[in-house]
Amino acid sequence: MTLEFTPLSAHVGLAVHGIDLDSPISSDVGERLQAAFIQAGILVFPEAGTSPEAHLTLSRCFGELQRHPAKENWVAGYPELVDISYRPGSESESSVALYEVDGERRGGWLPWHADLMFMDKINRGGILRAITLPRAGGRTGFIDRIAAYDRLPDPLKRQIEELHVVYQLRPDFTFEKFGKPPNLKLVANSPSMASLATRIERDFRPVLHPMVFRQAETGRKVLNVSPTSALGIHEMPGEEGDALLTEIVSCMLDPSDAYFHEWRKNDLVLWDNWRTLHCAEGVPEDCTREMQRTTITGDYALGRKLNEARI
Repeated sequence: MTLEFTPLSAHVGLAVHGIDLDSPISSDVGERLQAAFIQAGILVFPEAGTSPEAHLTLSRCFGELQRHPAKENWVAGYPELVDISYRPGSESESSVALYEVDGERRGGWLPWHADLMFMDKINRGGILRAITLPRAGGRTGFIDRIAAYDRLPDPLKRQIEELHVVYQLRPDFTFEKFGKPPNLKLVANSPSMASLATRIERDFRPVLHPMVFRQAETGRKVLNVSPTSALGIHEMPGEEGDALLTEIVSCMLDPSDAYFHEWRKNDLVLWDNWRTLHCAEGVPEDCTREMQRTTITGDYALGRKLNEARI
């Protein structure tokens, strides 16, 4: 197969054309995809995800797959797929919540985050597949944290070089401290998220991650901060640390540097979770949006459980 790559935006990502997921992926094609992944951070495969099998075939090109720790959302018959869907009027069938954001109800809204930052081992990436699309809304946003680091003033870069952020899962985003919209309200939580809340103290104890690290393949520095799940700076507890983290998050969340994907049915989108943030804009309250994703395993070996950390 012959692959073609085109830029998604001036800041991040490539669209990949010519992939055939009904045929075996050759080693040469796999190497080209891996190189593009490291270069761009986000790869979009337009309308290539015609089946769960195609979704899984592409995902395995980028590493071994793992089950997501939110077992409440596992897809029946496909243990490596997780459901990320909003279905109006049937909260028992939705895996994501309904929030009020800026006075508007949005099903499946998710704040800016990196996946699994509340775990000591962060997955390498994931691939999201569009199955049922809403009549409006539903975009997914991405921010490149290598570019975000480069945008920081030099004094801020020096200040955060050796610092760590404490993270813990919050299934209700109204309790987030950093980066959330003002006046955010939870209208209806999903059963899966409510179930997660009962497991926090047992299964999701606080963890630490460095605020900066170098991408292994290129040496480029990554601003390794996720607003969602952040509790504060380990070395600077209290107001001073919170003010610094607020400033860093404000620098990161520049909408002019974000890419927002307009979904088409069967699109597949891969993101480098060690390098990017993503968010979901949500859909009107009466719309259905059905999505599934894989989780590509990995460990950048810099995360620590808080009670085991040696800084």
